[in-house]
Parts: sequence; structure tokens; C-alpha cells
Amino acid sequence: MDQFLTQFLSILPEGWMRQVAWFAILLAITFACERAIAHGLRRILRSDENPLPATSIIVNIARGAVWFVGGSIILETCFDVNVSTFVAALGVGGIAISLGFQDTLSNLIGGLQLTFMRVVAPGDHIRVGTDQGVVTDVGLRHTTIENATGQTIIIPNSVLSKSSFVKLPPASLVVVPFAITSTEKPLAEDAERIAQATETAVRAVSPIVSDPPVKVLFSDITEYGFRGKVILHIENPELVAAAIDAAVRAIAPFTR
Repeated sequence: MDQFLTQFLSILPEGWMRQVAWFAILLAITFACERAIAHGLRRILRSDENPLPATSIIVNIARGAVWFVGGSIILETCFDVNVSTFVAALGVGGIAISLGFQDTLSNLIGGLQLTFMRVVAPGDHIRVGTDQGVVTDVGLRHTTIENATGQTIIIPNSVLSKSSFVKLPPASLVVVPFAITSTEKPLAEDAERIAQATETAVRAVSPIVSDPPVKVLFSDITEYGFRGKVILHIENPELVAAAIDAAVRAIAPFTR
């Protein structure tokens, strides 16, 4: 490989053409290394033996490090720029830089804390303030979650790392409270009919993965009747809103 590069560069005349050739070669090598390292890290993070969440922040930091090293080599080789002098200047102005990038550094450190301490991971169902959804990724600056209606909510990493939030049951969980105002039959029979009607209605929306498919639990007796709730898990979390709608429509006739 070295012999091939030497022969190739010897063909080019001295001057800018050789610099352009070196620039293109080093840029291609940097790009190939960045792609290979990013692909390898993604495979490692998605493996079953990996203890860390499969978030993009680790991959992005590695990609940035590769481009920093490759850019430094390109600047010194092709343009005779002393990178060490530039790094020393950054050190002298470190306080000013840290103040200017305070929010960025806070989000970056917060993202690393969330990832390496395994506070949240893709697939977790969380509620932050009034926002609720499933975590899709933890990036360099923000964490993205997707709510039941398909909306993407962006939350800065510093907010998650500094404030309290609630880890909820899996997003595939469907819970529908109800109240039976009057009944002429035993509650066990009402519960069975509600379960059958709910199962039929929800299966038309998404497969049910819970066992038993539907649970009907009564929790309270009031002057207005009997309070309870229907509990089940569906296969597709994106259809939770539609499943709740179907369950409410199926239960409604039993509450009158």
C-alpha cells in the first residue's frame, strides 16, 4: 500500500496538486474509519451482552473524536498548520469557551450521566412534568420521546439529569377505569362480559399479548356504584390510543 501511494504521488508534480491528492486520500481514510467505528459501536451497543443503553451519544462522541484526529492530521500534513498551538490557545481561553458553551456542555454531560448510569434507555416509558412517552434516543444535546399520539417530544439532557421524572409501566399497557352504576347480576358475571367485550374490540386494533388477555378488577364501592378497571397489554405500543378508544366503546354499554 505504501509503495502504491509513493508511486502514485511521484507521478504528480510538486505543489498544490500533490497537496490536493494527500488531502483527498487522508479525507477518504478518515471517512472510512469513522464509518467503520460507528458501525462497530452500533453492533456492540445492540448486542445482548452490552450493559449500556443503545443510545446515539456514544456513537456521536466516537465519530467526533475520529474526525478531530483526522482533521488534525490533514491540517498538519496538507496545510502545515500546527494543531498543538491551536489546542494550547483553546486551553488559555478555556474559561471563556466554557461560559459560551455552558448549555451545550451541561446537556452533553447530562446525556453521558443518563447513558453510563443507565438512568434511561430507549424503550423506557417515562413521564417528565406534563410530557409522557417512550424514550427513542439519548443524543448529544437532548433526549427524544414519542407519546401515544405519535408526537416527538424533545427534552434537554440537563433537564432530565437535574429534575425528577417517573418511570411508567410499559407503553403497551392499556388501563381503562370504569364504573357500573347498577347491576342485576353478580359482579363476576359483569366482569366476564366486560372482559369478553373488551377483548373482542381491542383484538380488532392490535394483538393482545397479556395472559389472561384481559383483567377486570373492582377497586371501590361508592354511592354511585362499583368502580373498577380493565387491564391488558397489546403488541404494538403505537396503537395504545386506538386500543383505549375501542375498550371504552366496548365497556360503555355496561356502565349505564
